[in-house]
Amino acid sequence: METKIAELSAGPILSTVAYSVLGLVIYIVTFWLICKISPFSVRKEIEIDQNTSLGIIIGAVMIGLSIIIASAMH
Repeated sequence: METKIAELSAGPILSTVAYSVLGLVIYIVTFWLICKISPFSVRKEIEIDQNTSLGIIIGAVMIGLSIIIASAMH
């Protein structure tokens, strides 16, 4: 059976787009909060000082956040 694009329901497509936008907004807000809460410049620490541990911590926060968002979508 062939599935044509015109036969697909708009509901799953719209929910996918909505969850994607919501996830990106949450990521942006979270990274902004991390930058505002930290007592140092996150950009300077990662780019200029090559602070690997800070990059790992921020990456771990983003991975944890993505797991929470994924579980909320299901």
